[in-house]
Amino acid sequence: MKYDVLNKNGEKVKDYTLSENIFGVEYHQQVVFDAIMVARANERQATAKTKKRSEVRGGGKKPFRQKGTGRARQGSSRAPQMVGGGNVFGPTGNQNFKIKQNRKEARLALKSVLSEKVSEKDLIIVDSFDLETPKTKEFASILKNVHAKDKVLLVVDDEDHATILSARNIENLKVVGPRGINVYDIVKHHSLIVSEKALTTIEEVFQ
Repeated sequence: MKYDVLNKNGEKVKDYTLSENIFGVEYHQQVVFDAIMVARANERQATAKTKKRSEVRGGGKKPFRQKGTGRARQGSSRAPQMVGGGNVFGPTGNQNFKIKQNRKEARLALKSVLSEKVSEKDLIIVDSFDLETPKTKEFASILKNVHAKDKVLLVVDDEDHATILSARNIENLKVVGPRGINVYDIVKHHSLIVSEKALTTIEEVFQ
């Protein structure tokens, strides 16, 4: 599958032959949905916490006498039916929300969303960003030249420090390495910009 490779001025310089095994896969909605659910679940933190009956302060003394008040008998103000009492079956702060997706499905989901980006023309391949020093303004002009949309996922080689430093301060842009791409990030961002070197690594790793 032939795909345009642009330079940093937005001009086509050559064709790149994309791997059909990665970028020409039929879209599988269910495995993509599962991959997104896994990513979102694994981001969750067990920050909610309520106090159980044994953790509530006070309540050691019987709140009022057993008989003669006309009220229902109570043994402790920490009981769950009392205002300010303990919580029954509330969040403990130790919940584990992590779930897994098997390797074969995860790979299929990634290939599905990459193929979708190709079919929608939202994949942008740049031969080289060619930045000697970090310059955010210069990188912003590159994004404009290649017609990037408002939310961008940038995939560059881990050793391309100048590009990483230039891009990290731009709003609505996330930088990842070729081995760090995932389904959730690709779906969340409208444009997927990949350097040619990073694209080669992606094809080697996920083939």
